[in-house]
Order: sequence, then structure tokens, then C-alpha cells
Amino acid sequence: MTENLIEVSDLVKQFPVKGGVLQRQVATVDAVDGVNLQIRRGEAVGLVGESGCGKTTLGRMLVRLLEPTSGTITFDGADITHLKQKRLKPFRRRVQIIFQDPYSSLDPRTQVGESISEGLKLHGVGNRKERRERVNSMLELVGLDSNAANRYPHEFSGGQRQRIGLARALILGPDFVVADEPVSALDVSVQAQVLNLLKELQKELNLTLLFIAHNLAVVEHISDRVAVMYLGRVVEITDRETLYRNPTHPYTQALLSAIPIPDPDRPRNREILQGDVPSPINPPPGCHFHPRCSIAEAGVCDIDVPALLPVGDNPDHLAACHVRTGSHQHLDRPAVRPR
Repeated sequence: MTENLIEVSDLVKQFPVKGGVLQRQVATVDAVDGVNLQIRRGEAVGLVGESGCGKTTLGRMLVRLLEPTSGTITFDGADITHLKQKRLKPFRRRVQIIFQDPYSSLDPRTQVGESISEGLKLHGVGNRKERRERVNSMLELVGLDSNAANRYPHEFSGGQRQRIGLARALILGPDFVVADEPVSALDVSVQAQVLNLLKELQKELNLTLLFIAHNLAVVEHISDRVAVMYLGRVVEITDRETLYRNPTHPYTQALLSAIPIPDPDRPRNREILQGDVPSPINPPPGCHFHPRCSIAEAGVCDIDVPALLPVGDNPDHLAACHVRTGSHQHLDRPAVRPR
């Protein structure tokens, strides 16, 4: 048994852009652009970045809701990148996803108990009585009364609906769960309840979790390791303590400097990024972040794509930055001055 449950290598997802009267393809959107990532068994990995950076697309590819354009996805030692629908069924029992909007992910005309037990029916688990008992137990596990099974989604609050989504994701006993911004649509007090519940269940059930969010404070609370994405690429990944104490990539530093501090007298060292996020239809060459980076080196960062390399002597702290990892010193190119 390998240590890593999920291994992703050079994963790419492109979406066609069509235009004109005949709706021909005129361009492509590089939603995910060569991601390499490993997720260990039983750990929670946070995935953060600005809206549109490819977080959700990556998460949906890992559970095979989207077909990758290229690259490989290995799950528990088996390549599942291009499995056909029939062979995907056993895999789908082991992976689940929690969606961002709990209401739109539930059928408003179906009772909650039926929605939760749908996966059990599809996989032929138990008879009707056994499925009902299992649904009631799962509702109680996520903090809801078993009578909730006979009610409809509109009868619940946002936080309760997300608990229902959590119950539906866990009913089959999966090994791997993708939580796609599961608390971003909830009030702050409800966010804390759902996050604490998810963290408890992750430890209790030994779940492997990919937690997608743009709120760094939320990610810090639930994650063992954190990966930072920018415009389709992972630019830094390390354990939670190292990332928040010693961020290396300039983009990570800018994100952390934007976290609100509840103390008006405490000095702030804000790093304000210049310009807008480039379009994924026409991303910059080299390092995608170089047009907004204060330490980018002309002739290096705008030409060569930086690899994820160890930072200093820590093999578990990886960053994709020519300047910070020293990879630019090994390029066969004359030295240039910083911008």
C-alpha cells in the first residue's frame, strides 16, 4: 500500500472557446496547466487561490466529473485518468464531492432521505430497510434529527442543507472527498459549525480530504498541508505551519498579507498586487505570475516555466519561483538585473 492515495502528474484541462456564425473553436482556456500534486492517505490538503485559478476544475477532475485533456491521475496505485464509464463505477463509490451551493445540488422535489440514499441504491447496497437505517444514522452523525429524512430541501437553513450534502457524500463510506468551497455561501457562525463538523468526521472516519477555498483563515483551520494555485498552476505547497509562518512564493505572501487582523493598532505589511489576473485564454509566457511580481527577473521569469522545487533544506516545502528557489542560476543564460 502506497503512502499517497492520490498522485497527479502534469495534469492539464483545456476548454474550447467558440465564436462566429459557425461556432468554430477560436481559442482554448487553460483552466489547469500542468499540475503535479500528491495527497497522502488520511490527510486534509487545502487548495487556495483567486477565483478562476482552476481550483474547482482540478477537484472535479480528481473525482472524474471532468475528463483531463492530458496528464495522469493515479488513485490508490491505479491509473484512473481515462477509465470508461463501466469501470468507473467501483471507483465512484470510493470518491465523493461536496458542492459549494448545497441548495442547487439537491433536488427540491425529492425528500432528503431519498437524496442521501440514492448512492446506496445505485451501488446495490442493502435493502430498503437497511438503507433507511443507514440514512438515519448518517443524519444523526452530521448533527440532524432522523426525522429530517422525510422533509424537503427548502425546509432547511443553509447550514443544515450543507450538513445534508455532507451526509450524502459520506453515506457510501468513501476514502477521498473533495469539498468545493463548502462554507463560502454560509454565515460566519454557521461556517464554524460546518468546518468543525467536517474536521471531526475527517479524523473519525480517516478521510482523505481536498478542501478547496479562497479564504485562507478557513484553510488554516482544517488543513494539514496547503497548496496555492495561480492561473492553473500550483505555485507553492507545504505543511500549514510552514506556509503561514514562512511563505516563499510572492503570490502566497500577497495572499497572506491580505488576511484581516482584528487589531486596529497592529502594524500591517500589506503587499498590494499590481494589475489584474491575466486571461487564461492568453496566459503570460514563463511564470504566469511574472507581470504582477515585484522580484521577477527579465529574460528568466518571462521565458522559462518554473518547476516546483524544494525551498532551502526542506524537501516538503515546494515553490515554483526561479528567484526564491535559485533555479534561475542553473539556466544556460547570461545573468540579468532584477526589474
